[in-house]
Amino acid sequence: MTCPHCEQAAEFHSHRWHTSSSLVGPIRYCRAYYLCRRCGQGLFPFDREAGLTTRDLTPALERVATLAGAVADSFEKAAELLDEMAGARLSESTVARTTEDAGQRLADAAAAGATFGPQVDWPWHKDYDGKRCAYVELDATGVRQQGAGGGPAEGRMAYVGMVCNPSPEWPWPDEKPQPMQARYLAGLYPLEEFAPLLRAPAGHVGMDRADRWIGLSDGGNGLEDRLRENFPRVEVIILDFFHPAEKLTGLARRLHPQDEDEAEDQARHWRQWLKDEGGAVLAAVLREWDWPHRPGLREAVDELIGYLEHHAHRMEYPEYLARGWCIGSGAVESACKTVVGQRLKLAGMRWGEDGAHAVCHLRALYRSEKGQWEAFWDRDFSCN
Repeated sequence: MTCPHCEQAAEFHSHRWHTSSSLVGPIRYCRAYYLCRRCGQGLFPFDREAGLTTRDLTPALERVATLAGAVADSFEKAAELLDEMAGARLSESTVARTTEDAGQRLADAAAAGATFGPQVDWPWHKDYDGKRCAYVELDATGVRQQGAGGGPAEGRMAYVGMVCNPSPEWPWPDEKPQPMQARYLAGLYPLEEFAPLLRAPAGHVGMDRADRWIGLSDGGNGLEDRLRENFPRVEVIILDFFHPAEKLTGLARRLHPQDEDEAEDQARHWRQWLKDEGGAVLAAVLREWDWPHRPGLREAVDELIGYLEHHAHRMEYPEYLARGWCIGSGAVESACKTVVGQRLKLAGMRWGEDGAHAVCHLRALYRSEKGQWEAFWDRDFSCN
């Protein structure tokens, strides 16, 4: 037996009993103990070969505990869920550390460019030009952080990216309707480090064999530039329709603060105008609007007009829709909520940076298309 610490021979010393936790309860067994006399390290080769964690959990229990930790409202609820559904009694801290350990392994795999499962070619949907279109989307959402001693700290941005195959509103007759295929990636990265990580999953689903690449993002600083930098074949980066639509709703509520129905009717009118005419035309209309004199309203109007004019080149929605392209309508925004928000942004939550980063990765993998989660946990399945 070779010692992994100093690469010298480790000699058999004795057999020793040990107890590990499993889905069927505690398991007591005897395994060989090796001792490296050069560096003094003791080794239990069976533990490593059996896939036991440093917290003495079997692979099956580790997988279930990680799933509970990633999808439950809290690690406390995850421990309760394990006890209720599997009869496995683990402490809240064990579930938390097990989940974060698995998430860090996944983050390390992503950083190394690993992908999971066999190489596939998605059946990319065709637009109205008959071109097969692949979509890459990028967004960010804030995650509250916890400082030293449990105090508050400055929040961090979690980036969420996705490669997806959405169906156009009117698919071609030879295309079968199917749920949108998507692979997600998320984590607390600097943007310039995060965007390149999307290239590996994109290549793994055959994005290079699509005829046309289309980007989607919000108006956040750097998102458009990073997409163009890492996906040079992108023809257009559309401003996700959800974001200007949300801003129009906010302005309508300022215009009609006492009448919610009137505000929604006005917002609906503006949103339809944006979809039918594009951002530049709507900005010109709002500039000529007869606005009432009300504190703060004029500033809000000017801010929205500036937003529309700045992103007008990405808001040619009539053209995009006429060509059968998806304009978002919240696809990547929804990813921010389902991948990050539903687990990391609940009331009162604050996270350590490492824990948030790890859980973001697990959530992204779990929300991705069927087979990704299974491939990560299959220890006999080689990553590509």
